[in-house]
Amino acid sequence: MKAKRWFSPPVTAVLALVLMVGVIFFTSCRDGGDAAPAATTGLTQDAQAIANERGLSPADVTAALKTYVPSGQHDDYIMFSSGGHAGQVFVIGMPSMRLLKTIGVFTPEPWQGWGYGDMNSMNVLREGSRNPDEHIITWGDTHHPALSETDGDYDGEYLFINDKAHARIAVISLKDFKTKQIVPNPIALSNHGGAFVTPNTEWVIEGGHYAAPLSGDYAPLSEYEAQYRGMITLWKFDREIGRLVQDDSFAIELPPYWQDLCDAGKLASDGWVFCNSFNTEMAKGGVEKGNLPFESGVSQYDTDLLHVIHLERAVEVAQNGGTVEMNGLSVIPLETAISEGLLYFIPEPKSPHGVDVSPTGEYIVVAGKLDPHVTIYGMTEIKEAIERGNFDYDEFGVPILDFDETVVARVELGLGPLHTQFGPDGYAYTSLFLDSAVSRWTLGGAYADLNDDPEWEMVGKISVHYNIGHLTVAHGDTVNPHGKYLVALNKWAVDRFQNVGPLLPQNFQLIDISQPGDQMQLLYDMPIGVGEPHYAQIISADLLDPWEVYPEVGWDAQTNTISPNATFQGEERIVRDGNNVEIFMTSVRSRFVPEHVEIRQGDKVTWHITNVERAYDAIHGIAVPEYNIHISLEPGETVTFEFEATRPGVFSYYCTEFCSALHLEMKGYLLVQP
Repeated sequence: MKAKRWFSPPVTAVLALVLMVGVIFFTSCRDGGDAAPAATTGLTQDAQAIANERGLSPADVTAALKTYVPSGQHDDYIMFSSGGHAGQVFVIGMPSMRLLKTIGVFTPEPWQGWGYGDMNSMNVLREGSRNPDEHIITWGDTHHPALSETDGDYDGEYLFINDKAHARIAVISLKDFKTKQIVPNPIALSNHGGAFVTPNTEWVIEGGHYAAPLSGDYAPLSEYEAQYRGMITLWKFDREIGRLVQDDSFAIELPPYWQDLCDAGKLASDGWVFCNSFNTEMAKGGVEKGNLPFESGVSQYDTDLLHVIHLERAVEVAQNGGTVEMNGLSVIPLETAISEGLLYFIPEPKSPHGVDVSPTGEYIVVAGKLDPHVTIYGMTEIKEAIERGNFDYDEFGVPILDFDETVVARVELGLGPLHTQFGPDGYAYTSLFLDSAVSRWTLGGAYADLNDDPEWEMVGKISVHYNIGHLTVAHGDTVNPHGKYLVALNKWAVDRFQNVGPLLPQNFQLIDISQPGDQMQLLYDMPIGVGEPHYAQIISADLLDPWEVYPEVGWDAQTNTISPNATFQGEERIVRDGNNVEIFMTSVRSRFVPEHVEIRQGDKVTWHITNVERAYDAIHGIAVPEYNIHISLEPGETVTFEFEATRPGVFSYYCTEFCSALHLEMKGYLLVQP
């Protein structure tokens, strides 16, 4: 039967010591932030004077002590944040909130020479472009980083991230923090629900966003229901080679709703995938034609549809020939997904923007931007409802489970709930966009013995500045959440930082959630003045084991083997074959060998350079002016770059990393004869 429209659903010992110091630092604090702190005894006059001069309260001092990491000491956690419009990934230490690195992903990044001549990076960017012969895409909008997992917890080996603008997924190795692969989706041009991984990283989930013809062909909007479709793609990840394998991957055709975020099941829900959707109205926009604008057209119904996908069954169907090929990707047709029991819908709060699976996998939490509640579905209840088979159906024939039969609780939190993360103690944390706050609430049911408040209820709220989008908790979306720290990824900064013109930074706010109940403390504001970071994940630093230097001299970072073009000391040379010139060079403190490269205008140059250093942090670079070449060479690495000598003249190449006292002398001449 065709469905009716659904109803509206009703530290360490040192830290302990410094905390004590913070408490006794003042005998009184400011009243409303205006009164000066009183003098105390037992502290240096310098410390007292600084506190008095800056008007710091005991809470201010405590916050500063909690985030202070002395020189030479390392952070306990590392946060991997999307770079938003920058197209990159930011690596941030916690609790210091120090920016440690920017990883070049979808956008050329000059410090690392990413996309500035290095053939490894150039090939990754080229392969990540749908039509590289027409143009190479050099921009991306990174949204959702996903750390690789083993048994449902982060393992520190790989990082995946999507490009919403162009429907691409990137693979980053955490051995050297470099991007190894960019894969464009053959049947989609935008994605939002990516990247998310299954508990053992067998699959990387990429949900679509705006419906379009999957073929990539033109179809008028008048044929929207017939020709437009949504999709979810399950990319097979080969951990041995560290690559997504398209031949073993597949997609599922979905109705032309707009899919949003996804999450993989775990433990109780392992083998299932959940995705939000909106615009179940199938609004087509066209305000310039007198139609409803999208902003209101996609919000007409009281509910949207949570997609519940049986991944294990989908894999069986895909492996047993239940697919069609579309642009080189295997796709399970919508009709097959329905007949094989792969796809179910459940009504969810309207305009949802987050689906999050609890650590046990039993609960699936959904927040709708226009509903003050979070809605919690039970995996047990979902399976039982599927078994009963008492379905309604949408107009495409997808079975719709009953809302009341699948929901176990609804908790009122505030205005504009978006995303949820979890702690180890039965707490959940939800961002509230309109309230500019983070709400803490208790999970009942299976979590009742983890806290003193076994009911499903809100227990605290903390204001953030301002308009929070995502939030992230240390290991907060794994089977083993650590709690302790939460970061609010706020869209607005407004008055938080110095005015730098009309374009303001975003604001990452570090919050201490180590205390129970409503005791949450804002510790630190970190301006992010690059792009619009969207989501982040926080991993315990001791799970990361990156290389300090590459395993051997001559290492190819793309293949993780010795490069066939590796050059060792004493083997440097220049080889000419007609107008093809091949240069084999080494770099070591503080010289290049050779230092003179003489070629002719019109030559096609292939330049191999090996950093033969074995010392930690002995980085070299090479820049060739006018030819847009900049290469970064980590210890032991071999890099190749190519160019055509179109312009005659004298070009002084030089080392771009300050490597020694004779750094300025580390240079050479490229002489191009007319």
